[in-house]
Amino acid sequence: MTAREKRWIRAGTVGELEGRGCLVVTGAGQVIAVFWHEGGVYAVDNRCPHMGFPLERGSVKDGILTCHWHNARFDLSSGGTFNPFADDVRSFPVSVVGGEVWVDPEPPRRDEGQHWRRRLEDGLEHNLRLVIAKSVLGLQAAGASYQGADGAMAPGLQAAGADYREPLRIGALFGCAYSANGWGPAMSILTCAANILPQLNEADRPLALYHGLLHVARECDGKAPRFAAAPLPGGETRPEVFAGWFRNFVEVRDGEGAERCLITAIELGFSQRDIADMVFAAATDHIYLDAGHTLDFANKAFELLEHLGWEMAGRVLPSLAHGMARARRSQELGEWRHPIDIASLVWQARAELPALLEQGRNRASGWDDADGLAGRMLGDSPLEIIGAVKEAVANGAAPEQLGAAAAHAAFLRMAHFHLSNEFRDWDTVHNTLTAANALHQSLLRAPSPELLRGVFDVAMSIYLDRFLNMPPQRLPDGAAGVGDGDGAGLLARLLELVNARQQVEESAQAVSGYLAGGGAAEDLLAVMGRMMLREDTGFHSFQIVDAAFRQFRARQGAESGRHVMIGLARFLAAHSPTPRAEGQTYQIALRLQRGEEVYQ
Repeated sequence: MTAREKRWIRAGTVGELEGRGCLVVTGAGQVIAVFWHEGGVYAVDNRCPHMGFPLERGSVKDGILTCHWHNARFDLSSGGTFNPFADDVRSFPVSVVGGEVWVDPEPPRRDEGQHWRRRLEDGLEHNLRLVIAKSVLGLQAAGASYQGADGAMAPGLQAAGADYREPLRIGALFGCAYSANGWGPAMSILTCAANILPQLNEADRPLALYHGLLHVARECDGKAPRFAAAPLPGGETRPEVFAGWFRNFVEVRDGEGAERCLITAIELGFSQRDIADMVFAAATDHIYLDAGHTLDFANKAFELLEHLGWEMAGRVLPSLAHGMARARRSQELGEWRHPIDIASLVWQARAELPALLEQGRNRASGWDDADGLAGRMLGDSPLEIIGAVKEAVANGAAPEQLGAAAAHAAFLRMAHFHLSNEFRDWDTVHNTLTAANALHQSLLRAPSPELLRGVFDVAMSIYLDRFLNMPPQRLPDGAAGVGDGDGAGLLARLLELVNARQQVEESAQAVSGYLAGGGAAEDLLAVMGRMMLREDTGFHSFQIVDAAFRQFRARQGAESGRHVMIGLARFLAAHSPTPRAEGQTYQIALRLQRGEEVYQ
């Protein structure tokens, strides 16, 4: 008897199988349903690949096996499914010898990484959140490696052996290709999910990717594909000419021209800095485009490339062009023109910026009053706020310092947001906050005089939000909550607090007390990430968590860092709890991967 024959399992006689219709056998870690149908013998995994229901309880008709829990249907002979939500069921070789039925419990091995890549694409295409969750977990378990754009396989980065960039790449390519509107909130969420992974507990990392991919599937559901422009055939090769072309196309709202210009610049091999300067200049040529979203989206696209590699730039960055061209320009809005003509003040300050920069270069370096400038940005006079920014530039403040001051001031608006405001007003301060963070991160990446103009825009948005701090909510005392227990106890209390609605001040006090008590910053970030991920999270939640994590890490140990985390805690608590339906789906996928029964 061969080794192969030794492992075969006896299922029973042909008569027994014919009489009962189905027999269940176990072996080699498998539970197998063996069916008699139309004179033939067939064997498949007894667990429905959808949600684990025993297929022995299903029915067979016309060669189709139907699971009776969610009506998933399978070709009995191959195990292939007719329903994308279900996945194929494993089939097993069978043999009839001397009237006895034998089953081989070890089917041919499949490439698990390739299987789950394909299933993730199915989940995105059909907007199937359980399939997306199972695919992320499947890729992690398979130790999937990142399939770079050049075909090279990169080693895994996560402790479990799987590379987070592989599901990220699949989601990014799908999101850039199947949304006719180009880059939008979902792609930003996906990028935020990748950004915060290092701060999360290991068990929460696939959950973050699942949330990001789920939003991509939703945003692209039913949308036409975006047909990418081809690069120009040749000729002009000067970066400065392409920069002028691109900015002019955005100026006249010609998205197609802007896209072709950008893809050509990338294909010509212009430096990352040249491309960044081109994009960020166009994003700040007008005042506060699309309430800061234009700059935020551009920054997120470059952050995504930091994960996936610059070789993906031609697939990612052109998706920005149409949104930039059609973005709303704030100088066209009444609140920027009346009762004070803020837009004209900004235009004047922008015109003075080159001279102010030259003045700052001629002074000895050493400006270090970002916190003071942040406080002045919270003032009641737009002219004085703009004057404070101009003074800082003239005194030699570095671009990233100005961006940091604006981000701090924006987080203070959130920290001081009063609960007497309408609930939707949280979004007003949030939009300014994320625009300020995007400006700061962009200035760190590619500072330029053109991009620096955005400091005036963000400062004026902070000014326009002043009414939401009237009266300003008092910040919790630095020692508040310390007596409630040790650091671990405070974090556990924080998670419990947000199981009830509107525990805004209590959550802020818990975070403030934790920091004052010297709690480990990495533990706090991990818990704040979990606070968000266990909810039905949206665009704004991911944006503020990503922004807060970046700002806090840069300010760790400083009072401004405490302000950032207070603002984050208040926002998350105000938006918790939700029905947590997305998390329930993820837990089902996790239990299925562990082999648990999810039915009763």
